[in-house]
Amino acid sequence: MAQVVGERRVDNVVAGSADEYDRRSDVADRRQGNGDRRKNRPDRRQSHLSVSEAGARIERAVEISVVMPCLNEVESVGICVKKAWEGIRLSGRSGEVIVADNGSTDGSVEAAQAAGARVVHQPARGYGNAYLAGFAAARGSIIVMGDSDNSYDFTVLPDLIAPIIEHGHDYVLGSRLTGEMEQGAMPWSHRWIGNPLLTTFLNMLFKLRVSDAHSGYRVFTREALERMDLQCEGMEFASEIVVKAAGAKLSVTEVPINYHARIGESKLNSISDAWRHIRFLLLSSPAYLFLVPGAVLLAVGLIGSLALFGVTGGMSLIVSKALLALAVLSGLQVVVLGSAATTGTNRHLLGRTNRVSAWVSSGAAAEKGFVAGSILVAFGFGFLIYSCFAGWGAFDSAGPGASALIISILLPVLGVTLWFDAFFLSLFRDKQHADDHGTESVPAENVTHLREVSVREALSFEH
Repeated sequence: MAQVVGERRVDNVVAGSADEYDRRSDVADRRQGNGDRRKNRPDRRQSHLSVSEAGARIERAVEISVVMPCLNEVESVGICVKKAWEGIRLSGRSGEVIVADNGSTDGSVEAAQAAGARVVHQPARGYGNAYLAGFAAARGSIIVMGDSDNSYDFTVLPDLIAPIIEHGHDYVLGSRLTGEMEQGAMPWSHRWIGNPLLTTFLNMLFKLRVSDAHSGYRVFTREALERMDLQCEGMEFASEIVVKAAGAKLSVTEVPINYHARIGESKLNSISDAWRHIRFLLLSSPAYLFLVPGAVLLAVGLIGSLALFGVTGGMSLIVSKALLALAVLSGLQVVVLGSAATTGTNRHLLGRTNRVSAWVSSGAAAEKGFVAGSILVAFGFGFLIYSCFAGWGAFDSAGPGASALIISILLPVLGVTLWFDAFFLSLFRDKQHADDHGTESVPAENVTHLREVSVREALSFEH
């Protein structure tokens, strides 16, 4: 049976599996009464496409992959699939429609298949998980993502892929806030508070200029998808795409789109989903989450301690000096955490580096931490001995004597914590060394085998 992809036709060798060919040949041999059914069978490599050739034809046949997640969208998923096919037809290119089902129990799978979609199943719940499964199954060179609740119009697909085809952009965002929004399509709190605030927050942290960071209608090239290395499992997946597109320095543009009222019940949880976005954005920008607050605490503690060193007073002043010392200790620890977080985030999440992460990865931070810790320990004990002989006054007056005591205790504590911090930061250097030298290459024949297995799986899917 032939399979139609867009306006192109792929014969039964591509649509069927190699095992199906063997089964049909066996049936034909039995009908002919041939005792040795395989003796006179022609070599499949001569009369049919090889697995690798069939896989190449499949990849050439699919130019656009429309991927949509689905969780109990029986009323709308079929409509969306049909609109996606219409959008592909209007583009004049070949394509496929993939529905990533996230555990539907209402007949959504059957509705999607009846409309012409290929369904992949993702039992692990989550917006991001569903998309990751759909992207893994997609074969097109251009990936289109959009929800299956009929809020996005897939028939305007040619408008969204045009910047990629005509101008060479890597990624196109369909902006709801610059297009027309149907009455009731978005709650007023999302329209005027949630989305604008989260988008502004994202733009501020990552120096971007997107107008609708959480739109669900986007298009990007396969190369862009691979460069972004998406991983988030929940609703923060939408923010991850924007952040990683910026980190990968993709060429990004926006296209205004119309946003329609969804069919069915919304799966969004305003508070928890907003928190997931904020948490992801903060973790993706450790300078703002750790380094800046840590530096402020450290500066306030140091400046305050020096300013109040010779001031005398009562018990409240002693408490103030002790709190300033704790601010110094806390600030230093937060800065160290920020250095580690910056290194981990840049390496594993954003795939980039900066001066802080390069400094930590090189091992210089660990080495200097050992030296600085030793100096602080020695200086602290030396200052304690000196203050005892200097006779700077009674401790109960909260004057220089109390300040000296607090500082002489603080410095060794800082030094010891820096020793342990240095060991902690050295883990990142060791990890970098393992990344550079501990990766085993995969033999070429194994890669070929894996490729052929993947093609066989692609050949045997049910459409």
